Amino acid sequence: MSYVYAAVTGILIGIFIFGLKTGVGCGFSTVKKKEVLVLAGGYFLISIILGSLVEMVDQSYLESIADLGMTLHVFIALVLIGAGIYTQKKWNCGLDVSKKTFLVISVPCPVCLTALFVSCMILASTLEISGWKVGVIVGLVFFISVISSTFVFRKMKRTPEDLGTAMMFLGLFYLLGAMIVPAYIKAKKLSMALNTGGELEIVPLLILSLFIIGGYALNSIRGQ
Repeated sequence: MSYVYAAVTGILIGIFIFGLKTGVGCGFSTVKKKEVLVLAGGYFLISIILGSLVEMVDQSYLESIADLGMTLHVFIALVLIGAGIYTQKKWNCGLDVSKKTFLVISVPCPVCLTALFVSCMILASTLEISGWKVGVIVGLVFFISVISSTFVFRKMKRTPEDLGTAMMFLGLFYLLGAMIVPAYIKAKKLSMALNTGGELEIVPLLILSLFIIGGYALNSIRGQ
């Protein structure tokens, strides 16, 4: 029973961290609160849909799905870095393009969708409940993460230039994840029985999240 609680807690924390990515885009841009609610609500509905699809996909494909997500990391990373540079360049020229470029970091990307789907599969197997119920849980956590993080980041009174910095930093984070996570999974030889999968998969995510937190902390100190 303790393992179940640890696995579920770890996975939900990982989902919350992925929600911070969307919150960064919404919080550092100039989009309206209504648009943030629509985006967060969209993630909630997507999570329910993905949860409902869990029962239609054989869990033997779990590792292949995870590998696909890692492959997409590199592409998403390059897009984030490019969009970040573009956002900063336009802001320095007197133009605010954050209402457009924030979509690169906030809208559902293949990496986030893969992470949500894999999380739903693991939770459904661990909790032994129907997929759509798992989707509701995952979607609710993601929704709360987006709304709360957006509120926090907006209190920091950042500019579109900071959005560009955050996008480039997350791009580097994705590149790092593409290198570390697959190696970690192979080293631990993740079993398809998923008897330890929940904890193993969340460890690298939690470790890499420290880079994000540390980066924002250093950036805040430097800005002061």
